[in-house]
Amino acid sequence: MNLPVQPPVLPMLAKRVEAVPRGDGWIFEPKWDGFRAIVFRDGREILIQSRDGKPLNRYFPEVEATLLEQLPARCVLDGEIVIAAHGRLDFDALQLRVHPAASRVKLLAAQTPASVVFFDLLALDGEDLLRVPLSDRHARLAEVLRHAHPPVHQTPSTRDRMVAEDWFRRFEGAGLDGVMAKLAAGSYEPGKRSMLKVKHERDCDCVVGGFRWHKDAEGTAVGSLLLGLYDGSGALQHVGVCASFTAAVRRDLVDFLAPYREGAGSGHPWASEGEDAQRIPGAPSRWNSGKDLSWVALRPELVVEVAYEHMQGNRFRHMAQFRRWRTDKAAQSCTYQQLEVVPAEELATVFSSGR
Repeated sequence: MNLPVQPPVLPMLAKRVEAVPRGDGWIFEPKWDGFRAIVFRDGREILIQSRDGKPLNRYFPEVEATLLEQLPARCVLDGEIVIAAHGRLDFDALQLRVHPAASRVKLLAAQTPASVVFFDLLALDGEDLLRVPLSDRHARLAEVLRHAHPPVHQTPSTRDRMVAEDWFRRFEGAGLDGVMAKLAAGSYEPGKRSMLKVKHERDCDCVVGGFRWHKDAEGTAVGSLLLGLYDGSGALQHVGVCASFTAAVRRDLVDFLAPYREGAGSGHPWASEGEDAQRIPGAPSRWNSGKDLSWVALRPELVVEVAYEHMQGNRFRHMAQFRRWRTDKAAQSCTYQQLEVVPAEELATVFSSGR
């Protein structure tokens, strides 16, 4: 490739804040929940680069084809690859694409085709745009994508804080992750956390069904707690983990959890693998076959309050954060019914005519 901005380019990142920022000079966008992708095109050559600099082309052949059809001959764009199903984004379907078998990828591309949402323009023809203000890059991007049609989209954007807050509330049901805030006068800074992100966070009481030892500290420090919620049939479903403890707390947890280890292996709800083996702790990892997923069972009696961002299907989308122990709560009260359900905002609202 011979472009003014050459691969690899680390994407510009964001730091988390608690609320949509006030004041002038901001451009707000929905925060998409997909695979970050920087797209380089030079004639018939296309590179779809992941956040960590790896090529994604082989996993999204239908995206590569539509980009060759719709993008200018020489350009570099920043965006997100997403899959929409049943009126919302489906991150699980996106993850299934990272598969070693080309035949499997081809089948999934036909069954659940991906879309790409662009939000920045880094280069066009022979011009490097990294130091051009974002407001100008947005205008140039709109011109580049003026004839775009699904599955290629330009993200919505606004300078109106009230509109951004409305997006934050409404678009969560469609699977969007929050709101981004970017300086209108800002340049593109690869690898730097120069943007802001506002993400959803809620509290939930979970059963602690087990734990994993901390890496290289088996028997002396706890790494993470395995969390569960009871479904409508009364089965305890594994919904995720919480970690991020200090070194001292990890050591203290060994003694704190010890009483719950007694007799935990007999009849534990996660002890056998059934149809949902991938959802049971210790099942083989699709992403890292060599990863140690061994765990220690606990009697499902201990309740913990955690903070979480949102659910993806019946599991936490990201790692939950420890808040406090709830020794006043019965484990049987930890059900899916306590979770706030946000109605889906039709993706057609966001994806209208590709813009």
